[in-house]
Amino acid sequence: MAETRNPRERKPPRPVTAKSLDNAAVFYLSRFASSSGNLRRVLMRKVARGGGDSAEGAALIEALIARYLASGLLNDQAYAASAAASLARRGASRYVVAGKLAQKGVPADLVKEAIANLADNGSSELTSVCALIRRRRLGPYRDPAKRDDYRQKDLATLARAGFGIDLARRALQVADVEGLEALARGDAED
Repeated sequence: MAETRNPRERKPPRPVTAKSLDNAAVFYLSRFASSSGNLRRVLMRKVARGGGDSAEGAALIEALIARYLASGLLNDQAYAASAAASLARRGASRYVVAGKLAQKGVPADLVKEAIANLADNGSSELTSVCALIRRRRLGPYRDPAKRDDYRQKDLATLARAGFGIDLARRALQVADVEGLEALARGDAED
């Protein structure tokens, strides 16, 4: 009689091959934008779960990533620029952008280049702080009667987000939402 398997037991992992790594990489890249460093980390976790030889798996992954970089399927520079712009639009400071890109395995020189390109494309730190204030409903978005009560809390929120205290004070002292939007566009005078 055949052995029955307990339904709660996990199946043993399939062995990792070049084809399975290629399939996993294509599936991952079809769902997420990624840097080569991040894709390497994702695939190495797959190798570790599969229980195969990590040195052999690393060699397969390096060959796969080199092939993807040569074909243009992976492009660290484009990924860094896109991710940096997206984070800045959401209200991330330059410090946070650099940290997030480093977490995703983007080389330091490309991180610096992406942050420099943000300034060239008109995305300033002031624009980012205004976006975060808008998103979190701080400062001029609060009830005017309660703004003074929340001033320190709003400053702390912006400081934790990586913005300097002078920039945070400047953005929070704006009287109304229209003034904040003008400040973000660069129309407001100090």
